[in-house]
Amino acid sequence: MKAEDIIKPENKVYSRPRLLDERNTHYCPGCSHGVVHRIIAELIDDMGLEDTTIGVAPVGCAVFAYNYIDIDWVEAAHGRAPAVATALSRLNPGRLVFTYQGDGDLAAIGTAETIHAANRGENIAIIFINNAIYGMTGGQMAPTTLLGMKTATSPYGRRVDLNGHPLRISELLAGLDGTCYITRQAVHTPAAVRKTKAAIRKAFENALAGRGTSVVEVVSTCNSGWKMTPAQSNDWMAEHMFERYPLGDLKNV
Repeated sequence: MKAEDIIKPENKVYSRPRLLDERNTHYCPGCSHGVVHRIIAELIDDMGLEDTTIGVAPVGCAVFAYNYIDIDWVEAAHGRAPAVATALSRLNPGRLVFTYQGDGDLAAIGTAETIHAANRGENIAIIFINNAIYGMTGGQMAPTTLLGMKTATSPYGRRVDLNGHPLRISELLAGLDGTCYITRQAVHTPAAVRKTKAAIRKAFENALAGRGTSVVEVVSTCNSGWKMTPAQSNDWMAEHMFERYPLGDLKNV
């Protein structure tokens, strides 16, 4: 085979999405955020929504999402992304508005904003990255941290009597009348990536169609916070996280 045959466009199987900026990422090697960023960039391009999408970035590891996906972004205070998205969606009907949030942002300081936006049935999509820890600020315990899991603020492991149970906020949101689609996915394998992409596409379509609030939870890794290699993190997630946070649709109406 000649060299020119190898690089023919019809032979290309992988390339950077057009809307994904060419800059070095601040995420740790092996972090799930980069995979989800790629999915979002591909979907917005595939759906022809580059000029009609507004993303809302929070505080936390995902705070610099606006550096990587070339669309309009608004920065929200910690936990307030659903409230900001509510205003953006109401003031800009016909535009796709989505939030991109971690578990510390969405399920801790932003619990009230998340629940009330979902209960009102705001026409937004929420992308929820659940890695069971505060990754950016030093690896503290999050509401989603598993029982027995050691963190900077639970060095002997999370305890029910001291810290309560890990919060399954997607199950909580699924019980609200304003939500139309709640699903939990992952990105640790090619098959899981395809399912997550299909889920986010559906969430985007729901928001554009005015069906109410959609939430796509992505069970993710934080190999730096977990003190593991990327490969070990994927194995640990599959062995421990999926038991508490099983994958699949929780609501689809």
